[in-house]
Amino acid sequence: MSPSLLRTTLALIAAAMLAIPTAVEAQPRENVYRVGLLLRLPAGDPGSLRIFTEFVDGLRELGYVEGRNLTLERRSTQGSPEQARILADELVRLKVDVIVTGGDREVEIAKQATRTIPIVMAVSGDPVRSGFVSSLARPGGNVTGLSFVSPELSPKLLEILKEAVPNVRDVAAIWNAGNPVKRLDFDETQRAARALGVTLHSAEFKTPADLAASFATVTRVRPQALVILIDEVLNQTDVFTAVEEFALKHRLPSISGERRHADAGGLISYGPNTGALFRRAATYVDKILKGAKPADLPIEQPTKFQLVVNLRTAKALGISVPASLLVRADQVIE
Repeated sequence: MSPSLLRTTLALIAAAMLAIPTAVEAQPRENVYRVGLLLRLPAGDPGSLRIFTEFVDGLRELGYVEGRNLTLERRSTQGSPEQARILADELVRLKVDVIVTGGDREVEIAKQATRTIPIVMAVSGDPVRSGFVSSLARPGGNVTGLSFVSPELSPKLLEILKEAVPNVRDVAAIWNAGNPVKRLDFDETQRAARALGVTLHSAEFKTPADLAASFATVTRVRPQALVILIDEVLNQTDVFTAVEEFALKHRLPSISGERRHADAGGLISYGPNTGALFRRAATYVDKILKGAKPADLPIEQPTKFQLVVNLRTAKALGISVPASLLVRADQVIE
């Protein structure tokens, strides 16, 4: 080989070797997205674990796997507004791509912390009247997600309870007065009570520590039944258990929007599947990570509400649940 040909060959080899790293670097790398969760329920709470699992499973179905293309920043507020503000600010500093909230108070605090990072409401009571969004069809701003419009659901609870126990005239409502949306819920339930000829007593509380005062109110007014206006505080396992035990101890037929209420011995539950809402929230996260703007994503409402009747409890309380209600039930516990 001539010297000139050798030099040419070596030059070509060198150029090819230099091009190899460039070609490798040119291959697209999979993005790693960071999603923040701002939840009220403690991480070890069974209810928290259930909804978290549903959310993660929903993301996995859409191709997001933690440790590969997804980092989850999970923060539990423990029901403290002050702690929620600290954690929301922390998620903002981490520059998460999306913040997913698990309750109305968390939506409010997340929105105060950022006007730019998209916020997905996995659960919300009435985001329009709460001022979180402009409308259900066009939210505007940086908030979107799901709502079961609880001020419309809560009166339905009283209607179903009245259908199950037609002779009921006095009902007490246990609700969290520290949650502004629950005030709307109670007011709407009060209107329904007047239309049904029922006296509705307020057994409100503002923190879990005040729950004993709510129980004292119920004991004093001696209602014939109980409506539990569920929210993220009443959904905490210790609070939830205390309310269930109180209702059973005082032999009060009760209804709640949370499915596990009937499983735990309550007479009736009627409401959306909370876990399914969190799984559905994953689709909002996916759309946003793919470039959609929260302002343009309509608020979604559940189309399926589960009616569960605990016939075992009804028999223990001496209640004969009308057949018309039983045939509509998604499940009858016997």
